[in-house]
Amino acid sequence: MGLGLGLGGTVFALISYFIIKLVPLTAMGISAIMIGFACIGIASTRPYISREESEIILKTGMDNTTELLEELGLRNKAVYLPSTMRDGQPQALIPLVPDREIQLVKSKIPGRLIVKYGDNQNDLAIAVTTPGSKIIDMLETRPGPMSGDIKATVADVLAGVLDIANSVTVNMTGTQVDIRVSGAKLNYDGTWYYRCLGSPIASIVATISSEALQKPVRIREESYSRGKGRIILEVLS
Repeated sequence: MGLGLGLGGTVFALISYFIIKLVPLTAMGISAIMIGFACIGIASTRPYISREESEIILKTGMDNTTELLEELGLRNKAVYLPSTMRDGQPQALIPLVPDREIQLVKSKIPGRLIVKYGDNQNDLAIAVTTPGSKIIDMLETRPGPMSGDIKATVADVLAGVLDIANSVTVNMTGTQVDIRVSGAKLNYDGTWYYRCLGSPIASIVATISSEALQKPVRIREESYSRGKGRIILEVLS
């Protein structure tokens, strides 16, 4: 479209100025040229990989993680950690022992697949990289701990960078973060991966919230209906 507007506007402007000799039409042709260059500039900022290819890559990684979870028989909710609690990259911990209260150690958790997150000998978990882990690397600045900061970052990522949602609202009350997503294009489907780590949208939201608050968070509830989603996060001490 940018090339079409640029070439068409150039021809139209030349004809209008030298043959028809009308300044308003010449200005219209120059405007078309300017819009054409703007379209080319916008197109150059878009990623070369298509949405379909992105979904294939995302599903491949999710399938591999799902096989690992199924092999280990893990159904526990993941705990999302900020980068300061890991080796510089935010990740999610999935406890190996079910029905245990998460009591994280105060020191940094080592960057390995199987990690010890507490003082008890049974406090073991696997650490996995999530879609949100890579999103954090794309941010120019880390979000602040206020609900407005989290909302701005989540909206910029979901609606701007990834184009998988239309709008976002964030409300914080005590140890709970309530996120409403409108126009969600990646829904919850109840698979093994989703039960542990949440949907890709919830994973991204949890990672950003954890990084903003500098505290571990867990997806407590997630639901979707008619393109509208609600994600409730629990902030852990």
